Amino acid sequence: MALYANTQKLYLGSPASGHNARTKRNNKRAGIPAIRGAASSSATEVAYEKGQLERPKWAGETPLSRLVGAVISFKPIYSLLKLGARQVLISTAEKNDIPWREMTRQILESDVYKELESIQNPSLVFPDYYLSPFHAYDEGNLSWTAAAEAEPATKSMSIRAVPEARSADEATQVVRGNWLKAIEKHHRQHSGGSTVRDILDIGCSVGISTGYLADTFPSAKVIGLDLSPYFLSVAQFNERKRSQRTIPIRWIHANGEDTGLPSKSFDLVSISLMFHECPTRAITNVIKESSRLLRPGGTIAIMDQAPSSKVLQNLSPVLFTLLKSTEPFLDEYYLTDLEGTLREVGFVNVADALTDSRHRTVTATVPC
Repeated sequence: MALYANTQKLYLGSPASGHNARTKRNNKRAGIPAIRGAASSSATEVAYEKGQLERPKWAGETPLSRLVGAVISFKPIYSLLKLGARQVLISTAEKNDIPWREMTRQILESDVYKELESIQNPSLVFPDYYLSPFHAYDEGNLSWTAAAEAEPATKSMSIRAVPEARSADEATQVVRGNWLKAIEKHHRQHSGGSTVRDILDIGCSVGISTGYLADTFPSAKVIGLDLSPYFLSVAQFNERKRSQRTIPIRWIHANGEDTGLPSKSFDLVSISLMFHECPTRAITNVIKESSRLLRPGGTIAIMDQAPSSKVLQNLSPVLFTLLKSTEPFLDEYYLTDLEGTLREVGFVNVADALTDSRHRTVTATVPC
């Protein structure tokens, strides 16, 4: 069938059913086939369709991209775009029963601030790119507001990636579940039989990805590492509230380009939804550092926006302009050859799969 030309297929559990006609039409236009079947115990095959281009016309060095960049560089317009981008996220969240304001209030009115002293590395020097505004926050990721809003923002992102889901929680399970399945499959096939004993989650934000990794590999020691002490404070605060793990997650305030951690000390390094916020030089440095940290047979897993995604390639001018207004290094990310960089650094068995309508998971192995 033509629909399945140039697609990659994954298996999802607990599929959504009973979608309304508008959602079905939107998904069809976006290249997302309807989820088939409703049996919660059975796996369902869903294909995410690639676009016809290597990357969207609004990204990279195209005339359209340069035009959008010129518009964003005009400060009065940028200020309006920043507010608009923020409102899109909040609106998406609230339309899908994600209590954005309440979740944020609960963090900001809690004792989360007490975590900062035990988390923050006062000697850490932030790289220049990290001091840029991100996600409509003037302080970027270095603020309590950004940290408090990270979880509802992530839920909102999942709904946009899986619009056919019945809830934000179901959408999150699809996004994270497919990412984890790609990791497990790759490690099983290419690790030489080694088990996952030690995991490093670089750019862990408020610990959502870290928690999923710890749940999936319960016997592993897991470290969440991030440049933002505010995000890490929220991660540690939230983790304290949850049921105690047999092996607690460890949180480290450090730079993923130069972690200071021992060489060959991890079986899995995960980098989730971080590289689109980095210039190419930082992406390359983090991949090099990951190679140093991984044991022979170890796996690197990178989950981020997919330049080949048909959904992203078909974004409306309003949406892609809003997106670029909050992501200062998005063009560099879209122009970075992740697979080529991994091979140049020395990784083998490089694989790239669409794991939802907007994201890909790139996996590779340190040679045994």
